[in-house]
Amino acid sequence: MPKLANVDDLDQLRERKQRQMKAQAQTGTIISVGMGTCGIAAGAREVSAAIQQELSRRGIEAKVGIVGCIGICSKEPLVDIQQAGRPRITYANVQVDMVPRLIQQQLVEGRPVKEWVVGRLPVD
Repeated sequence: MPKLANVDDLDQLRERKQRQMKAQAQTGTIISVGMGTCGIAAGAREVSAAIQQELSRRGIEAKVGIVGCIGICSKEPLVDIQQAGRPRITYANVQVDMVPRLIQQQLVEGRPVKEWVVGRLPVD
């Protein structure tokens, strides 16, 4: 990535990234894992790796990304799933052994795992 020289460069970068995220959200699946220090301490790295392995094992295409602190440190690791045309769902206290069920139920069957949900944002 080129070095940012001023605030205008930062604004342009932010706008470009927002457009990319919107396009991805409209056409596919984005899974974000909170990787602030609180998430990392709670096992977010391992959860992210388990998600990537499960998606690969099942042949499911999704963008898995990391984000900073989502803001609910006591509920880490937090996993946010945004699928095209569906509400954005945030799951709390996700552990490695929960990943297969999460992927099966949310991505394959299209049903949120209700007992793990801490947030839901409607489709724009």
